[in-house]
Amino acid sequence: MEYEALGLILVILLWVAWLMIVESRRRRAKNQGQLPPGPIPWPVVGNLFQLGPAAPHKTFADLARKHGPIMTIWLGSMRMVVVSSSEAARVMFKNHDVVLAGRKMREAMKGDLGTEGSLIMSSYGGHWRTLRRLSTSEFFVTSRLEAMRGGVRGKCIEDVVHRIEESSASGTKAIDVSRLLFLTSFNLIGNLMFSRDLISLDPKAESGDDFFYNASKVVELAGKPNVADFFPILSWLDPQGIRRKTQFHAERVFEIAGGFMRERLESKENGHNEDNRKDYLDMLLEFRGDGVEEPSRFSSKGINIAVLEMFGAGSDTTSSTMEWAMAELLHNPETLKKVQAELRSVISPNKKLEEKDFENLPYLIAVVKETLRLHPPLPVLVPHVSMDSCNMRGYYIPKDTQVIVNVWAIGRDPNTWDEPSVFKPERFLQPNMADFKGQHFEFLPFGSGRRMCPAMPLASRVLPLALGSLLHSFDWILADGLKPEEMDMTERMGIALRKAVSLKAIPIPYKGNHVGK
Repeated sequence: MEYEALGLILVILLWVAWLMIVESRRRRAKNQGQLPPGPIPWPVVGNLFQLGPAAPHKTFADLARKHGPIMTIWLGSMRMVVVSSSEAARVMFKNHDVVLAGRKMREAMKGDLGTEGSLIMSSYGGHWRTLRRLSTSEFFVTSRLEAMRGGVRGKCIEDVVHRIEESSASGTKAIDVSRLLFLTSFNLIGNLMFSRDLISLDPKAESGDDFFYNASKVVELAGKPNVADFFPILSWLDPQGIRRKTQFHAERVFEIAGGFMRERLESKENGHNEDNRKDYLDMLLEFRGDGVEEPSRFSSKGINIAVLEMFGAGSDTTSSTMEWAMAELLHNPETLKKVQAELRSVISPNKKLEEKDFENLPYLIAVVKETLRLHPPLPVLVPHVSMDSCNMRGYYIPKDTQVIVNVWAIGRDPNTWDEPSVFKPERFLQPNMADFKGQHFEFLPFGSGRRMCPAMPLASRVLPLALGSLLHSFDWILADGLKPEEMDMTERMGIALRKAVSLKAIPIPYKGNHVGK
């Protein structure tokens, strides 16, 4: 009975506290402006139980049809404004980009991790600008990407094609396309970061397993909804254990990455420099700032976080996009025939696809764009945070509000796109069609403004190169006699939007005897 009475008192206190908060917000809104409309929140939990079992981007899209393209959602005590139309996104990025350039660190990354080397989670300011400059002006700049074209990217793609050729030599054996693409993306990031393969594409090999496993676990945990983010008062409890588990796996990644750093420093001290090409680790180790606006140099911890973030953000998003592209093509056989016919008419069977061929492969590029429209790797962009209050399209956005852009909903808006749910690359062959560089607000798979993904120039090269190489070198058949119309095309959420059921298919080496058929 005592416990029941205590529970009742606790519920009453929470209810009263919630009513006081609501009344305070109403008074503040009356004095300062009106929040965007949205579903009426419940006491304490806000709109959490009103979101339902569907993925957040789908639920937000459904709610936006009722409440409008700028909408307020409460997740516990977290106030969130959801932007769901191209016009609202245009106003946000054109008029309020600076004030909405903030970030809030998620509970999973607190503790010993921090944001010292994090471009994604660092607050807007001098440190963030340093990281951004290193990414956009030093590492992802066109000249450096061109220099790495044949060596790093070409090698990684050749490796995966060779691995598939070896696998298919033993007969009509299905491969796990999802796993292969993820390992390929992981190795690509490994070469960009450390100039080395971290794992073998051979499923029986164990090389690099520790780094791959622990980095993958950090990515998986970071994508999970965390009650402590919605109710900060519970953060000290870490009720789901997400922060503790993330810290555990991150420490293992740091141990291995620390070994790579020590090897590199010893190599430099001994004067060993096999080539003049610098990777991302070199840039971080050699960085020297002014110590005022930017750090004098990055600590080992900061470098470790930058490395972990690059793997987390790069490998999952790249591989998920390639898997969706392959899945959509196998789901739409006529489209698959068109893109393979284009590839095989431009590139002879004994040649390999190169990036210089892209200008002659408009349909391949259209397939990549259409995949990004239907299946953006981040269906809702990483939340922005208002660093000060602002008014957007007549609505009041208070300071410390999380603002998310539902690019999944924007890419499927029937007011913008004809047959928005249909995979139709032809739409991107039209003149003056949208690109993904952040200025066409109806198509924002990489975001826009200051917080736009800095790796977009790299992704725009890797995606068509990897996809085109697989389609040029092999014909593909669904495993287990599955028909295209029987494919499971449902989604699951992690860091990136992935296929719920991993794609498995049979590769058949292309011999060059049926071009255009």
